[in-house]
Amino acid sequence: MTKRKGKPVSFDAMVKFFMHNYNIPTKRDIDRLNGRLDRLEKLIKALPPRNRRTVGKGNGAAPQSATETVLELIRRSKNGIGIAAIREQTGYDDKKLRNIIFRLNKMGKITRVSRGSYKAVE
Repeated sequence: MTKRKGKPVSFDAMVKFFMHNYNIPTKRDIDRLNGRLDRLEKLIKALPPRNRRTVGKGNGAAPQSATETVLELIRRSKNGIGIAAIREQTGYDDKKLRNIIFRLNKMGKITRVSRGSYKAVE
C-alpha cells in the first residue's frame, strides 16, 4: 500500500465541503433569510390596506352575483323567460348561462317551463 502524501483533512473541512457541494444551508444562511423575511413582513404591515373595487350600483349595496342577476330576471317574468332573452339582458355568454341555470334548477329555485324557457319557483 502506498502512503498518502499531504496534509490530513480535518473533519470540519470535510463537513464544509459536503455542505457546499450539496447546497445545504448553514446557520448563517438561515439567519440571513430570517432577517430578510422580517424586513419583508414589516414592509407588508406598513402598507395601507387595499380597498376592493365593487362593481354595480353606487348606492353602497353589495354587487349582485351573476346567479342572483339571472334569478332576478327569471322572477320578474310571469310566464317564464327564455335563454335568448336572458342573454340579451345580461350579456353573459352561453356557457355561463347554462351553468347558472343548471345550478338554479338543481337548488330548486327555478323550473323548466319548456325547452329553453324557465320560471321561478314560488
